[in-house]
Amino acid sequence: MKIVVIQGPNLNMLGVREQNIYGPMKLEDIHAQMKGFADQNKLEIEFFQSNLEGEIVDRIQECIGDADGIIINPAAYTHTSIAIRDALAAVQLPALEVHLSNIHQREEFRHKSLTAPVCAGQIVGMGPFGYHLAMVGMTQILSEVAAMKQAQQQAQQKA
Repeated sequence: MKIVVIQGPNLNMLGVREQNIYGPMKLEDIHAQMKGFADQNKLEIEFFQSNLEGEIVDRIQECIGDADGIIINPAAYTHTSIAIRDALAAVQLPALEVHLSNIHQREEFRHKSLTAPVCAGQIVGMGPFGYHLAMVGMTQILSEVAAMKQAQQQAQQKA
């Protein structure tokens, strides 16, 4: 099973920008922890970060036939990008949205997520641990999807 982790704008600046909000951990460190979890659970994982909306849309679309699930932190695009929302809906893959900070405790314009309604779930305010929770959640989702497909195949064979 393959999970693609997509990181939005300014996340490449973690560890430098607004540490009082996002903490001191760098994106590379978060990815290293996620890779460790993936290795322990025999999952393939790929990381992608872009500050450009169109590149994020392209990467989501490239997941068709290449990935089983998406973990995404659209960052500021969470609140503005209908294009990213539509791409997530179009690929029809399980997706989990992650935010380091609790977007619901911040400025009012950050309270609304355009992408959350097309995701299986949203993890906010847990800092870097939120990505670990997303890995656990995605592992469970993908296991359930696999079990459902297997049950459907068995039912078809009996019919």
